[in-house]
Amino acid sequence: MTIIGGGLAGALLATLLAKEGWQVDVFERRGDPRVEGYAGGRSINLALAERGLHALRLAGLDDAVLKQAVMMRGRYVHPLVGTPHLQRYGRDDSEVIWSISRGELNITLLDAAERAGARLHFGMGLDAVDFEGRIATFDTSEGKRDLPFHTLIGADGAGSSLRQALQAYRPCEERTEWLDHGYKELEIPPDAAGGFRIEPNALHIWPRGHYMCIALPNDERTFTVTLFMPLEGESPSFATIRDGEQALEFFRRDFPDTLELIPDLAEDYARNPVGKLATQHYRHWHLDARAALIGDAAHAMVPFHGQGMNCAFEDCIALAAHIGHGHLAHDRDLAEAYAAYEAERKPNAAAIQQMALENYIEMRDKVDDAAFLLQRELELALQERHSGRFVPHYTMVTFMRIPYAVALERSDIQREILVEATRGLTSLAQVNWDKVDAAVMARLHPLSG
Repeated sequence: MTIIGGGLAGALLATLLAKEGWQVDVFERRGDPRVEGYAGGRSINLALAERGLHALRLAGLDDAVLKQAVMMRGRYVHPLVGTPHLQRYGRDDSEVIWSISRGELNITLLDAAERAGARLHFGMGLDAVDFEGRIATFDTSEGKRDLPFHTLIGADGAGSSLRQALQAYRPCEERTEWLDHGYKELEIPPDAAGGFRIEPNALHIWPRGHYMCIALPNDERTFTVTLFMPLEGESPSFATIRDGEQALEFFRRDFPDTLELIPDLAEDYARNPVGKLATQHYRHWHLDARAALIGDAAHAMVPFHGQGMNCAFEDCIALAAHIGHGHLAHDRDLAEAYAAYEAERKPNAAAIQQMALENYIEMRDKVDDAAFLLQRELELALQERHSGRFVPHYTMVTFMRIPYAVALERSDIQREILVEATRGLTSLAQVNWDKVDAAVMARLHPLSG
C-alpha cells in the first residue's frame, strides 16, 4: 500500500493497515514535522468528536491524544447586546467535544504509524503517475524519482496531487462550490499568570448575522480565534476591511469585548492571510485496483460542523475494513474493496458536507435568535420524552456513529416538527404536547447506534 500524504488521515490509515499486516509506505511532500516542526496550512483547531475518537481507539491512540486536548462542553455565545452564556452540546460532560492542535495530533499519528511498521518518506511530493505502467514520479530535493507501486491511496488533502493525476487520466467529474465567505486567524494569548483569559472548556462564538468570530482553546492556554466574513461586498467584508487599523475600528464596534483579549489584533490581522473555503464533490473516488481517495482528497468540506477530520477518520476505518487482512490475492478483489468503500462513504460524505454548510448559518445567525432558542429548548424536552426516538441533530452527528446520511434525514424531519410546534409561541408552556408527541411517534422510528 502506497499512501500519498502523511497528514492526519494518511498517518492513521497507515497505522490501521500496518497493524493488519500490510506493507505500507507513506510519502509526504513536506519535511518530517517531528524534526523540522509542524508546517501545516490551515491551523484552524480541530474538534475531535466520537467518530474520530472511535478511530483513535481502534489504533490504540485515544488516551495519548486526549492528553493533548481541551474539553469543550458547548458553545459560549457572546451577543453584541446581552449576557454571554453557555449552550451545552449535550446533556452532561459525557457528551462533549475536544479541541486539539492539528500539529500535535499529526506528530502523534506519525509516531504510531512508524511503530506499527509503516515506512515514512518525507520531502517527496507526488509529481505524476503512470497508471498503465504503475510508476509514480516524486519531486525530491535531488530531482525527480520514479518508484513502482501496486496501489496508491490519496490522503493528500483538498489539493490532492493524486486526484489531479486521476483527473488527467480519467476525469473524476469535479465540482467545487466556493463559499463567498473567507476566514482570518487571530490569537488570544495566556493571561499574565499563564492561564486562560476566558472560559477554557467551550467553543466561543460571537454571532453577528452574516459574519462571526469563534475561539477554540489550546492546551498551551491560548485560543485560536477565527474571523469569518464575506470576501467581497459592502462592509464588513475582507474587501472593505483591509488593514489592521480598519480591523481595530471594526472590532471596537462589533466585537468590543475581544479588544482586551487580542492585544496583537492589528498586527495579526495585517500579517495573516485570508483563507478561502470550499465544498468539493467528485463522482469517482477510485480507479479499479490502482488508486483510491480518502478524506479531503475525496470530499473537502467547510469547517463549520467540526467534522472534516472525524469524517476522514471514518473513511480510514471503512477502507481498512473493506481491504481486510494481509493482502488481496487479485486486483479484482482490491477493486471490489475500493468500490464497496466508495459506495458506503459517498452518501455520508455528501450529507455531512451539506450539514456543515447549514451549521455555518446556525452559528453566525441563529444561536442568539429567540425562535431558535425555543426550538432548542423543545428539542431537549422531546429528547427526554422520547428517549432513543427523538435524538437531537448535534447528538446524532457528534456523539453517535450512525451514518451521516441517516442523521441528515432524521434532522430534516425533526426540524419540521420543531418549527411547526413552536410557530408563534414564546415559551414551552404554550406547546401542544399531544400534537407534538403524536408527530414524533408517527414520523420517527427508534434509533440505535
